[in-house]
Amino acid sequence: MSSAWLLPEHIADVLPAQARHIEDLRGALLGVARGYGFELVMPPLAEHLESLLSGTGRELDLKTFKLVDQLSGRTLGVRADTTPQVARIDAHLLNRRGVTRLCYCGPVLHTRPSGLHATREPLHFGAETFGHAGLEADLETQDLALDCLRAAQLSGVTLDIGDARIVRALFSSADVDAPRVAGLLSALAAKDAVALEAAGQGLPVQTTAALAALLRLYGGAEVLDAAESQLPPHPEIRAALKDLRWLAQHIGQAHPEVRVGFDLADQGDAGYYTGVRFAAYVGGSSDAILRGGRYDEVGAVFGRTRPAVGFTVDLKELAALVPAAAVGPAIRAPWGQDAALRAAVRRLRELGETVVCILPGHEHEGQEFDCDRELAAVDGQWAVRSL
Repeated sequence: MSSAWLLPEHIADVLPAQARHIEDLRGALLGVARGYGFELVMPPLAEHLESLLSGTGRELDLKTFKLVDQLSGRTLGVRADTTPQVARIDAHLLNRRGVTRLCYCGPVLHTRPSGLHATREPLHFGAETFGHAGLEADLETQDLALDCLRAAQLSGVTLDIGDARIVRALFSSADVDAPRVAGLLSALAAKDAVALEAAGQGLPVQTTAALAALLRLYGGAEVLDAAESQLPPHPEIRAALKDLRWLAQHIGQAHPEVRVGFDLADQGDAGYYTGVRFAAYVGGSSDAILRGGRYDEVGAVFGRTRPAVGFTVDLKELAALVPAAAVGPAIRAPWGQDAALRAAVRRLRELGETVVCILPGHEHEGQEFDCDRELAAVDGQWAVRSL
């Protein structure tokens, strides 16, 4: 019999030091988003399943916990991704005509972890822009994402850019059915040439050759030149390559410290990308710390298809990559019923100081707090002095 205090696999408590670090990051990222004009929203943790999974594809369905609502008898889902909820808010609750910029920060729950050491309860910070179809919104979103990583003091960032239109154009010219599309996308994501060849059996030679070329089309700016010569001259492909050049140029100018690369086979892990998509990596990690892109069709099921672009980052993963800020200085104070003492403690806290009162019987625990000063009686007055 398992102990009652043991948590489910890949679910963990966040203890004080880490919680403080994560909260500092949350505040910093929300501040950056506010500086861009993004408004904070707080969608519910659970809602009707059909709304939660609208326009997202099978992969998100497999990640989502389902339960029965005891009030209505309908099936609910615990969100595994916040983007569909924000699209619903934009479409039905705000219903604005122009551009809407929304951000959020809250937990999501996954049925399975994304990796061996990954949590099933990420804390997602994200930003979404609705209502503008032009590249200006894509660039602003990538600028915001990189500024957020900079605010977190994350260095050595690589931004990989791709475009879902490239693969979509190859599939449309060959009339590929949905099950085969899933197999081909999986093989492309894994860079698995053998699986790609098997999934492409029976497709036109030009299509299979182009898909095989995608496996090699990753790296620096030379990738775009190679793509123009190795991929079919499809209008969508040409438009995508042109857009990628434009974005890379502006990102390089604004963020010279960031390495910009391209991976034309990577479609991300969300089935709703419809255009430019991007992922940020740090160090030698093979897993992206941040993902985003354009998903213009995510709101279609809500009856209001709006251009949309955004990104998400897991603050728990981010916190593990950057050092925590030093704990601010605190003041140690004795506990007592003296009115002057209690007034002095209140006054210090009103001034923004952290005052830790040592409760009776715990005087020996004072060294556990990061206190560099103490409140002490000096000549009949309560005063702060250095420890």
